[in-house]
Amino acid sequence: MKYIRQFSIILFISLVGEIIHLFVPLPVPASIYGLILMLMGLRTKLIPLEAVEEVSTFLIDIMPLMFIPAAVGLLDSWGTLKPILVPFLVITLLSTVIVMVITGKVTQFLIKTDKERKAHKDEQYNQ
Repeated sequence: MKYIRQFSIILFISLVGEIIHLFVPLPVPASIYGLILMLMGLRTKLIPLEAVEEVSTFLIDIMPLMFIPAAVGLLDSWGTLKPILVPFLVITLLSTVIVMVITGKVTQFLIKTDKERKAHKDEQYNQ
């Protein structure tokens, strides 16, 4: 029952993201709206981490399986992809590297900011 409740919370947030996508005229996928809502809910403690943690871990564990249909779809489209294979691979590799670099830099910034905040808090506490 606990897992159904956790999965229901995630599905509800995804549904709200889909609804927002219908009404907001921006070229942003509905899943991004859902992720932003989940992040805001977790950061504000409106959604406690324990309320979605176990199912989230399970979904991350099975994530590679979710890419199989997309890979099969690419193989099915081989005739269309073959003439543009080199540009496709260059764009894919370049965008992957850019996303990895930006993600790394943002993570480093957040870790540094968190450490500085904790150090400042400890400094105030010791005075």
